Amino acid sequence: MSENEKPDEPVDKDPNQSADQAPIDATTHEAESELIDTTANELEAALAAAQAQAEENWNQFLRARAEMENLRRRAEQDVATARQKSLEKLATEVLGVKDSLEMGLAAANEDGADVAKLTEGSELTLRMLNQALEKFSIVELNPHGQRFDPEAHEAMAAQEAHDVEPNTVVNVMQKGYRLGDRLLRPAMVIVSKAPAQPSGE
Repeated sequence: MSENEKPDEPVDKDPNQSADQAPIDATTHEAESELIDTTANELEAALAAAQAQAEENWNQFLRARAEMENLRRRAEQDVATARQKSLEKLATEVLGVKDSLEMGLAAANEDGADVAKLTEGSELTLRMLNQALEKFSIVELNPHGQRFDPEAHEAMAAQEAHDVEPNTVVNVMQKGYRLGDRLLRPAMVIVSKAPAQPSGE
């Protein structure tokens, strides 16, 4: 060894470091590893539970949507069936009226046809038709003498009248009809208007 070289100086040890420090560090590391593993397992379990719940919710949604679709189809079918039955009933009533009209025409074409009987047959046919309309809640609108109603009447002309107030229906050119609360056809009417004042000379 040369004179300039110095012997290695001993490294000072931490006076607070004990001999059992290394086992404590190992125990701490092991506890941390166990905590991480436990947390990971809990997260995996929570994730699995959430996925299962999501799948159950999705299945419930699919079942509810299928049920709603079935309800919609059944409702459409019920409406179509009800409409068909209603049409069948109306057709049955109309066919009876048609039969009566055909018999009346056949009687009118016979030699020596009785006008009184033809009139009676026509009145009977009209009653049959009115009864059929009533069965389907079809109401006739005959507003003669009533106040003009633009919601149910259609004014075709105005006519001077002395004995009624203006805007009164004085003549019904064509009757109107309602189906329940719905207007099928307005009544075509002529309404009154005030007489023109004579001009002064």
